[in-house]
Amino acid sequence: MSNSNAKKVEITDVILRDAHQSLIATRMRTEDMLPICEKLDKVGYWSLEAWGGATFDACVRFLKEDPWERLRKLREALPNTRLQMLLRGQNLLGYRHYADDVVEAFVQKSADNGMDVFRVFDALNDVRNLETAMKAVNKSGKHAQGTLCYTTSPVHTPELFVAMAKQLRDMGAHSIAIKDMAGLLTPYATYDLVKALKEAVDLPLVLHSHSTAGLAPLCQMKAIEAGVDRIDTAISAFASGTSHPATEAMVAALAGTEHDTGLDLTLLSEIADYFREVRKKYHQFESEFTREDVSVQINQVPGGMMSNLANQLKEQNALDRIREVFDEIPRVRADLGYPPLVTPSSQIVGTQAVYNVLSGERYKTITNEVKRYFQGGYGQAPAPVNPDVQKKAIGNESPMEGRPADLLSPELNKLRSEIGELAGNEEDVLTFAMFPELGREFLQQRADGTLKPEALLPEPVPGKQKGSEGTPTEFIIDVHGETYEVAITGVGEAGSGKRKLYLSLDGMPEETVFEPLNEYAAEGGGSKRRRATDPGHVTTAMPGNVVDVLVKEGDVVKAGQGVMVTEAMKMENEIQANIAGTVKAVYVEKGDRVTPGEVLIEIEA
Repeated sequence: MSNSNAKKVEITDVILRDAHQSLIATRMRTEDMLPICEKLDKVGYWSLEAWGGATFDACVRFLKEDPWERLRKLREALPNTRLQMLLRGQNLLGYRHYADDVVEAFVQKSADNGMDVFRVFDALNDVRNLETAMKAVNKSGKHAQGTLCYTTSPVHTPELFVAMAKQLRDMGAHSIAIKDMAGLLTPYATYDLVKALKEAVDLPLVLHSHSTAGLAPLCQMKAIEAGVDRIDTAISAFASGTSHPATEAMVAALAGTEHDTGLDLTLLSEIADYFREVRKKYHQFESEFTREDVSVQINQVPGGMMSNLANQLKEQNALDRIREVFDEIPRVRADLGYPPLVTPSSQIVGTQAVYNVLSGERYKTITNEVKRYFQGGYGQAPAPVNPDVQKKAIGNESPMEGRPADLLSPELNKLRSEIGELAGNEEDVLTFAMFPELGREFLQQRADGTLKPEALLPEPVPGKQKGSEGTPTEFIIDVHGETYEVAITGVGEAGSGKRKLYLSLDGMPEETVFEPLNEYAAEGGGSKRRRATDPGHVTTAMPGNVVDVLVKEGDVVKAGQGVMVTEAMKMENEIQANIAGTVKAVYVEKGDRVTPGEVLIEIEA
């Protein structure tokens, strides 16, 4: 551990976690990390952030990799470098609070599998939600890094952050991190905050700041002037924009000064060359919304949230409305009492903002997570919440006052019995705990040998001759006076007789699904749901998956009663009956994909 008086600045590189989480929606595969580990291990970083955050979710959801296996492989490939993870306190890596026994088991297993440094944070900066995780890290003998989630609001002052840092120190933190996930820090605010923290708390201080507004390198320089001990950077191939300052740039900036990092620029440059090639493989996940944009100082949307929001809205065919969503996010945040925008509160606020925009009426649909937030299920809001919105969400119910996890009974044994033989070890049980539906599906597919990662689109081939294959693959198409350049870049199977067609549309990659009409006719259209036209037709406002169906045919329901639960954008949403009556038909079951406008359940008055 560094002496807080040392001049040398230490580096944590986030290339294996936050850099690709921020720029390509956490899609980098383990196979693209391992070949460069030997060089990464020689650099002399203080640590490499390589796990946690959204990597666990992405491994299971998209990449069909075992996240624990990734950790073990990285541990083996990086014997001389500390591995670091991001842990959401009582939320761990999921989107709800877990019972203390799950938190303790997760931390211990992470330590057993090779984790050295745990950056522990809470989305609301409610230190009660950090207690169990911090104790567990200390018990495992590993490095506990207490975290201040930086944000701006009428209540977030330097005094507040200093008071919190003292609480984290008393809780057993070995170092303190300022986590500026949205890139809201400005250089002089950074200087003042670092100065105040260094004077108040005698622990190594780390600055983690995203370059979303283009200010992070300046913030890091002012932090170094004020006495910060360590900075988070990203190899230049995955730096800047909503990611982090480039490692090489900061190393070069400090070379030959009293803060010299001592890292080898030549070696770093070789690593950058490697990742520059790797990035091309993931071109379909690139987004224009991950570039530097000073409007983050207005809408406060963090980098990882930006790339995910863009991807999620694209799935809803609503990418053109992203600016409306960005405008709505600060309003929802104010209604919720100014939570810092970091997982899971960023998802809670962001998804609710999407619902508010796409449904055409604010809080017409309120997600289960927002309801849980108003109930106090995530902890204490930093400032008073909007009472009208709270009433709409939870009626006259009184929010809980204590630590949310105190209400949770031990759940590890229950989880073990629920997943049963699909779990080969405790790590599998914890995967299931993080994401019950997704985890079960992953473990089942692994058992069946059917794990298949999402398809990567072929890289566009520059200068490829048209028609060289004998069959045309590139076309100019005129529609209603508009001209489009379309190239077919690949074809795949989508199941059920459907074909995936990978296109480049005016240079932008697109994925489409084709279903032959004759096949559709042969099925008689029985699997196709009707359009919702009557008040008794229950539909959804957002595309998603059915998590639970709460009624069956013949049930009598009241208006406003929950009839099913869907998941969209990683958030659960209860869908309610518009009218009172009898359930005439249920057209969906658990696991089905649903889209807006379809009749999912029919109610007869």
